[in-house]
Amino acid sequence: MNPFFPINKNDLESRGWDRPDFILVTGDAYVDHASFGAAVIGRVLESEGFRVGVIAQPDWKSPESLKVLGRPRLGFLVTSGNLDSMVNHFTAAKKKRRKDVYTPGGAAGKRPDRAVTVYANLVRQAYKKMPLIIGGLEASLRRMAHYDYWKDSLRRSVLLDSKADLLVYGMGEAAIRKIASALDSGAAVSDIRDVPGTVYVCPAAEIPEKALILPNYEKLKIEGTAFAESFRIQYENADPFTGRTIAEPYGGRAVVQNPPAPPLTREEMDAVYALPFARGPHPSYTEKIPAMEEIQFSLVSNRGCFGSCAFCALAFHQGRIVTSRSQDSLVDEAKILIKDSDFKGYIHDVGGPTANFHSPACAKQGTKGSCLGKRCLTPEPCPSLKSDHSEYIGILRELRKLEGIKKVFIRSGIRFDYMLEDKKNDFLSELCEHHISGQLKVAPEHVSPDVLKVMGKPKRQVYDEFVRRYAEVNKKLGKKQYLVPYFISGHPGARLKDAITMAEYLRDTRFIPDQVQDFYPTPGTLATAMWYTGIDPMTGEKVHIPSGHEEKAMQRALLQYNRPENREIVRKALIKAGRQDLIGNGAKALIPGIGGNGMNGRNGRNGRKPRLEQKAVGKRKLKYRR
Repeated sequence: MNPFFPINKNDLESRGWDRPDFILVTGDAYVDHASFGAAVIGRVLESEGFRVGVIAQPDWKSPESLKVLGRPRLGFLVTSGNLDSMVNHFTAAKKKRRKDVYTPGGAAGKRPDRAVTVYANLVRQAYKKMPLIIGGLEASLRRMAHYDYWKDSLRRSVLLDSKADLLVYGMGEAAIRKIASALDSGAAVSDIRDVPGTVYVCPAAEIPEKALILPNYEKLKIEGTAFAESFRIQYENADPFTGRTIAEPYGGRAVVQNPPAPPLTREEMDAVYALPFARGPHPSYTEKIPAMEEIQFSLVSNRGCFGSCAFCALAFHQGRIVTSRSQDSLVDEAKILIKDSDFKGYIHDVGGPTANFHSPACAKQGTKGSCLGKRCLTPEPCPSLKSDHSEYIGILRELRKLEGIKKVFIRSGIRFDYMLEDKKNDFLSELCEHHISGQLKVAPEHVSPDVLKVMGKPKRQVYDEFVRRYAEVNKKLGKKQYLVPYFISGHPGARLKDAITMAEYLRDTRFIPDQVQDFYPTPGTLATAMWYTGIDPMTGEKVHIPSGHEEKAMQRALLQYNRPENREIVRKALIKAGRQDLIGNGAKALIPGIGGNGMNGRNGRNGRKPRLEQKAVGKRKLKYRR
């Protein structure tokens, strides 16, 4: 029996099918693995008795590419793939990426820009009246009017541009079951209007009576305050327990969003990951798919994130309520990995959006939803926060016991502030002793209090305390292991003085980041709404936006002030900010004075080497030297 879904008519014939019930169109290569959303939706539908076919990375210039499986009985399901196609194609500087890790051989250019819209319109050309449902990350985060960074303009809901009948947002297992059942029973797709986690278009006169009405699209295009208000309403109604129906008018029509679907229960989540995935790429591919290098031997342990970082879209997609898999489910999957002939004994990750979030933030959140207008961890941890790593530690220990397991890594993000709130303090020791190898990546993101407040990240003092404890634990264990902090430049709220504060911190700690991430305004994030409007939607306060090319370049260069190629722009930034005291040969100087040669290659100020110098070795490993 073929473990993969059909991809052509020969596959259909081999199964004795005349046609599929549903055809999944995806911008990724066809990988039948639980880390690929298209595969998950396909297996969920299969478990409900539906026949599923897959068209991966079709030729978007030809409607014929969508006819390789014929006309499906019930409908087309379209996704751009695991990543937003625009983020997949462009860097934060809007430069074309050279590689697509979700494509065989890492080849770029196998999917179009704004893939959901292009694929959906292609479906409409091939089969005019076929039910068409869009979903996945790209559709989810563009479900209402949204700022498009790549065109620097406001775009309307992707549901309108794609001409789709329904949009499934968030994690779509529950929604797709209900939609498929309704279509199978003979319901018209236009009549499916009550499924949680979906968005549809209707005449303005048919907007549900109790819906919250957002500012209309024409108003959003000309008033930044209107967009900020619209985003606030959407953000406050992104919870499955308290969220209300919302509607965005477009002339005589409206885009209507039903409340979010409840997160899967643990039992439901276990059942999804127990579905019969082939666990690899379709055998028709002759080249490796780079994303599989990490995914193939990793375990997804949780979904959702209550971290509420302003630059992250998780609150809009997976939601703030954390759900997780059981120990038995994860151990059973690990046993499958062990049997794989390519498995070398190393589990690459046991995590999710945030590895050490394994349950709702508090007892209330799991039954009544997330608190409006509050973050669980910042500016101070909520008194109701339950920080407990016991279950996660137990799972990691059970995995380590399995015969054939040499090492279990944790490579998903760790919230160090949440870790510090666990007074038992045993997870940090467990992490350092068993689950990292030489380094731990963490994300303080910035050190300026003003920027951290806008970001929704903990204060610098919290990170400093974590650094102290990390060093203390490793000393006790007799291990030389280092921290690799990530920082963001040019985030909303960051002024030149904040970037200089960051540079001074790097000088004092003698750590220069090898890479700096410029803020990337992607749809669905609070920070992107700030970027577009200059307003914090949650408070109505004005926020500084470092959107000019020169200011962005200055802020970025300051985070790598010691590089010779950055010297002149750093000098210009310091002069502009009135911080000439940081130019010269003094102990606090960032760069030498005119004619000085205090910087030497990648060494630190005045020829001193940074405490941690990062050097790439091989494909992924990094070495650190004093």
